[in-house]
Amino acid sequence: METLIGIFISSGVTLAVCIINNHYQANATRTLMEYKLEQLTNRVDKHNEVIERTYNLEQDVALINEKIAVANHRIADLEKGET
Repeated sequence: METLIGIFISSGVTLAVCIINNHYQANATRTLMEYKLEQLTNRVDKHNEVIERTYNLEQDVALINEKIAVANHRIADLEKGET
């Protein structure tokens, strides 16, 4: 009978230690995952900003190329008119 009581007490203490340990490990893991998720979110935001800037630059280059083409046609028309 005394052996059974000792087994139950040691089992209960072991279970309590395991539960406490799992609780603290889960908190540490959750904190680390939140940190990594925040870092990843920041990197994605920076990437998206670069993509937006690149898109705007491409639009500006297209507009400038169109203006150059128009200017070249006007110059060609003026040169034709001089001859």
